[in-house]
Amino acid sequence: MGTTLTKGTLFPPVLVDEMINLVRGKSSLARLCGASPIPFNGETIFTFSFDNEVDVVAENGAKSNGGGTIGTKSVSPIKIEYGMRVSDEFRFASEEVQLQYLRAFAEGWAAKAARGLDIMAMHGLNPRTRQAATTTIGDNHFDHDVTQTVTFSAAAPEDNIAAAIGLVEGNEHEVTGLAMAPALKSALAGLKKGSTSNELMFPELAWGANPGTINGLPVDSNSTVSFNNGADRGIVGNFRDFFRWGYSRQLPIEVIEYGNPDNSEAGDLKGHNQVYLRGEAYIGWKVLDPSAFARIIATT
Repeated sequence: MGTTLTKGTLFPPVLVDEMINLVRGKSSLARLCGASPIPFNGETIFTFSFDNEVDVVAENGAKSNGGGTIGTKSVSPIKIEYGMRVSDEFRFASEEVQLQYLRAFAEGWAAKAARGLDIMAMHGLNPRTRQAATTTIGDNHFDHDVTQTVTFSAAAPEDNIAAAIGLVEGNEHEVTGLAMAPALKSALAGLKKGSTSNELMFPELAWGANPGTINGLPVDSNSTVSFNNGADRGIVGNFRDFFRWGYSRQLPIEVIEYGNPDNSEAGDLKGHNQVYLRGEAYIGWKVLDPSAFARIIATT
């Protein structure tokens, strides 16, 4: 029988806050778009499309119909988990040592949850198996929803980004961020101000730096963008207003002392002087308007 370490018992609130901050720090989507609470049973978001501009009405004048449509988007959270076996000395250690164990596990769990959010929401993959999660994620990801694309050229990455921004702005959307794969960042970092100049166009990207903004645009570089040798090299668009993600539960840690919770050949925990640490979370996300985004993709 496991012991759940909740915020009110052995898992202090400050550590939960640290975990959430780590998720923000290691996920491009979380950096470019703040989290919103997601109900455990999911939620329906209403979207409005307005066909015309506002109308000027003279005194005693007649009003006309602007026209528009109302749509819905459903956000349904799915469960993710990560666990590992550790020596059962954890059970007999002081509370201070137990907290050190938990803090180390919590940091790793938060980082994996963050990478998982990107991999699932960008590509629709199960991060561990690297296969399409057809029954749980289905088509709910950027690679499926966002059909506006620009072909990546390592020789002209700045032009690629400008073209992608043009697609988004052509749909009258604001651009609030750019998620870059390492290949796109590397191409930008190598650009120089002229054919005869050795001065870098983007020195803030030198030596693998991740500056947070380029030319005033919020950016984040992450290997999750091109995860599993995928075609994506960049995703640009209005993450702030038209991408939604969040947790329907916080990130509890469970200490399991008996059984075979990971269904492995290692067998029973008690028989091997081990305990099992497991983290679980329910995460939901949705691209609310695909026309607010464009993808920079490689041709192979």
